[in-house]
Amino acid sequence: MSTLEPFGARLRRAMDERGPLCVGIDPHASLLTEWGLNDDVAGLERFSRRVVEATADRVAVLKPQIAFFERFGSRGLAVLEKSVEEARAAGALVVMDAKRGDIGSTMAAYAEAFLDPGAPLFSDALTVSPYLGYGSLKPAVELARSSGAGLFVLALTSNPEGGEVQHAVRSDGRTVGATVLAHLAEENAGQAPLGSFGAVVGATLGDLSTYDLEMNGPLLAPGIGAQGATPADLPRVFGAAVRNVVPNVSRGVLRHGPDVVALRDAAERFAQEVRAAVAGG
Repeated sequence: MSTLEPFGARLRRAMDERGPLCVGIDPHASLLTEWGLNDDVAGLERFSRRVVEATADRVAVLKPQIAFFERFGSRGLAVLEKSVEEARAAGALVVMDAKRGDIGSTMAAYAEAFLDPGAPLFSDALTVSPYLGYGSLKPAVELARSSGAGLFVLALTSNPEGGEVQHAVRSDGRTVGATVLAHLAEENAGQAPLGSFGAVVGATLGDLSTYDLEMNGPLLAPGIGAQGATPADLPRVFGAAVRNVVPNVSRGVLRHGPDVVALRDAAERFAQEVRAAVAGG
């Protein structure tokens, strides 16, 4: 298997050079309509291609949400394959937002679909769910490590329902979310300049000082823009770990389409605001 430079190293460089911003590719039916597109494969293709054209040569990360492509079946996945290929060719790192989680050979198959460099949907990193037990992610961890890819593990998510699981306290007194972060710190131990195993931590969660977010890995932070958080909130929420935060913006950028220049300008504004907030933090 051909091996890339570790994802953490590639991400650190992209964040330093392009600014720490992730733009989501989320072709909601409502957004297609706002863009004057039909809610069909042709509309999906035009939407995705326009976002990639506008942003892939200037933002650090693009994050397609696979569900919005899967709803069109094999033709939608073909659009996704092309979008991933074009985004990576333009220099963006691609995080596939698929939130996969299972056990054994099934988890291994999910990993092969997104983390094997020979796979049609190979991405630089994959979002995964640890809620069948962190150990269930072992096949994805091993393949990511061997191929130079990365993972973003759901830890402290921005949806309000997440707290009933993630803030639950184990018998050892540690919360489930803190346990996930501790596992990731172990995966990233000794890695420089940044580990390849990140956590998903919502930017809308407020004070997280009771959690140890300094686990030498990236923190993918949804919630900027339409969900209510702003770049200026990042130092308060993430504290000393703010330098490793990759804030995700979707609708805040995408609503400016279909005009390429407007999309590009919106992404650059967010990138500048995030860079300023992180530098100030």
